[in-house]
Amino acid sequence: MEWTALGSHAEQLGAKRVGEYRGATTAASFSDPQQEFAALRASCGVYDLGYRVKLSVTGRDRVRWLNGMVTNNIRDLTAGHGVYAFLLNPQGHILGDLYAYNRGESFMIDTDASQIEKIVATFDHYIIMDDVHLTNLSQQITALGLGGPESRAVLQAAGMEIPELQPLQLHTVQCNCDCGCLTCTIVRSDDPVLESYEVWMESAQVKPIWDALLKAGATPLGWEALELHRVVSGIPCYGVDIHERDLPQETEQARALNFSKGCYIGQEIVERIRSRGAVHRKLAGFLIDGAASIPPGAKISAAEKEVGEITSTAVVRAGSAEKTVALGYIRREAGVPGREVTIAPWKARVVPLPISDDSLARESPALEQRPA
Repeated sequence: MEWTALGSHAEQLGAKRVGEYRGATTAASFSDPQQEFAALRASCGVYDLGYRVKLSVTGRDRVRWLNGMVTNNIRDLTAGHGVYAFLLNPQGHILGDLYAYNRGESFMIDTDASQIEKIVATFDHYIIMDDVHLTNLSQQITALGLGGPESRAVLQAAGMEIPELQPLQLHTVQCNCDCGCLTCTIVRSDDPVLESYEVWMESAQVKPIWDALLKAGATPLGWEALELHRVVSGIPCYGVDIHERDLPQETEQARALNFSKGCYIGQEIVERIRSRGAVHRKLAGFLIDGAASIPPGAKISAAEKEVGEITSTAVVRAGSAEKTVALGYIRREAGVPGREVTIAPWKARVVPLPISDDSLARESPALEQRPA
């Protein structure tokens, strides 16, 4: 597994642990992941996004072609803005997820390193007589993430002045930090819980910019803390919470779909689901008091009937207590917020996504039993 541009400096950066995350190797933690998670939610955390790969799409047919490939509206996407989208097969099942940004003369596709090979192969398959060219920029461009209520102030303290940005809006800045005047692209992320940003840069610039953000007050985070935030925020990960067997409406990611853009691969199935009614299951959140050991695939039961399965879990500190947060698919009639279910041997409560701090603080059902 390849190292990210920042991950290759992991020992020098003081990483406590390293490991593979979403198709690349980088720092897993710098201290206690729970403390890193708390810093992200309360102030500002900086983290490696080198596991996200950039793919440039150019050519005079790029708009029409890409609009026919993904589930969101590329045709009317304003320059300097992006959308989240799915890539489907003709049967409407999800082959991957991605962000697409209109950069004027090109589109930038942003996806996990674990997905890039499959996405490029699918794209290549559908470039027939089209003037479309794909360029993998993973060796040239990397990214850092910055999140938390103080993230914009930290960017400014590091010499990156930015205007108010909408979610998935781009802004090019001259980074006047101690590492010299560098050109970076700042992206406001679409995180459903925290104000957060991505900083895109040439790979050689990542260590100096990381150092500048730390000096400006950010706390370094590894991917273990990012996983805690991802699960609590209800953000599904392809290959973990979303698989090729899943249909778009089952994932509850309405932000990925546009119903007025015209034809695309798999559109007939997506439209049929919309016109005939909801799918039978949905992605939901679950909350348990205490630290529960729940493996992916664990079955969810209600009224002694199996109604779903778990895909992701995270144990987080809520004050002096611990809570287990899980994501999983449940039958719609059983997935009513507030309903008690069983994830054997634990009792859990169905909660809306993203899971709020109030929900974490609230007492949830008692545990049926604790494993020995």
